Amino acid sequence: MEAVLGMLVISAGVSHGLETSCDARENGSQCYGALGGTVYLQLVTDATRYDQLSFLKGSTGAKTEILKTKKDKWVIRDTPIRVHFFINNGTFRLNNTRSTDSGEYLIETFNSVGLASGTRGLQLFIEAPVSSPQLSSECLSHGEMRVFCSSEGDGPQYSWTLDGQTLRDTETSPGEETNTITLKKGLSGNLTCTIRNYISSDTVSRRILPCPGTGFNVFVYFQLAEVFILLAICLGSYCFYKKKTCPQEQDDVE
Repeated sequence: MEAVLGMLVISAGVSHGLETSCDARENGSQCYGALGGTVYLQLVTDATRYDQLSFLKGSTGAKTEILKTKKDKWVIRDTPIRVHFFINNGTFRLNNTRSTDSGEYLIETFNSVGLASGTRGLQLFIEAPVSSPQLSSECLSHGEMRVFCSSEGDGPQYSWTLDGQTLRDTETSPGEETNTITLKKGLSGNLTCTIRNYISSDTVSRRILPCPGTGFNVFVYFQLAEVFILLAICLGSYCFYKKKTCPQEQDDVE
């Protein structure tokens, strides 16, 4: 059956502490959780409607039972600190998520005589949130500028804007879905890189100016300026020293 993307809600929080929730009542739902955070999975509308319900990890071969309910009672096969089940609204909570929690899961319901009355599957993906992105740049030949947007996290996707306008192929190369773009000669303004995955998103902005028509890295100019300043300081110190010592040398000669 065609997979159904579950509704994902992301609550505000830091990297290790994000809370996500997913409606997994449709067969084939795809849900996402933040690594080290908490994920809420709504398995059924009301678990008390079923004589028996099982929540298992694995869809084929060996399966691991995580949760089992019978009427108004439920049993967790994991540590109570990590797992909780809200039987009235059929929501399963998993704390301190790990990468090993990713995988395929099954929800099985049974009637009063123990026969299966329904089976549904879902996929859970645990991802590391993206970190705060950093921008760096270098000038290329003919006045072009290459800009890099770097970040950590699972499955990052990038988008770029210049003064609030999405950059097009005529202005960037190879495109706006990578962490590197090349700005054509003469472009300037407020450049913003947005990075996101299924768990979190973040942006970074920087005011950029056109590059000179050389192939030097923009940081080379700052290094040359520092060298010039140091030379000027050394020359000034030498001249000052000579002025102080020259009168003394003349007295010694006399």
